[in-house]
Amino acid sequence: MIYWQLFISFLQVGLFSIGGGYASLPIIQSRIVEQHGWLDMAEFTDLITIAEMTPGPIALNAATFVGTRIGGLPGALAATFGCIFPALILVSLLAFVYYRYKKLTVVQSVLGSLRPVVVALIASAGLGIMLSVAFGGRAYAPENLDIAGVVLFVLALAALRKLKTNPILTMAACGAVYAAVHLIVP
Repeated sequence: MIYWQLFISFLQVGLFSIGGGYASLPIIQSRIVEQHGWLDMAEFTDLITIAEMTPGPIALNAATFVGTRIGGLPGALAATFGCIFPALILVSLLAFVYYRYKKLTVVQSVLGSLRPVVVALIASAGLGIMLSVAFGGRAYAPENLDIAGVVLFVLALAALRKLKTNPILTMAACGAVYAAVHLIVP
């Protein structure tokens, strides 16, 4: 019975958390803290911290964490599957519709108009992250510019684009060099 409750609770989270991970937090809190009492507020705060630290969507990480805590591995599987099931169905339906009607000019027009928007959104997010790193999260002023970070970014970009280096090795090397530079020059 607990596995069914986990599945249904996180099915509701997956179904109604439109707007991303942070938008799902009130729904998760409502289900696991208030409705079922599986976690108290202190544990819920820990859950948010763990879900943000681990890779992947917050709702999915929360489902796996709560499922494991309440029902072990079967609970984790039930909660996680409940969380992804609505997206699985929606994406499958959209793929079916796309493959069936992809030749229509209306569909091509909609997709064609979405491409620049998606590129702009990704570029905006990338630029925001790059500026945040370059200025260390401080005000965008010349005295706050992290020269080592900017130089490493330019070198990594050149290595990736021109020399076709392995991205994982490039990231590891940048991390090691950045740590060494900041250990030598605080």
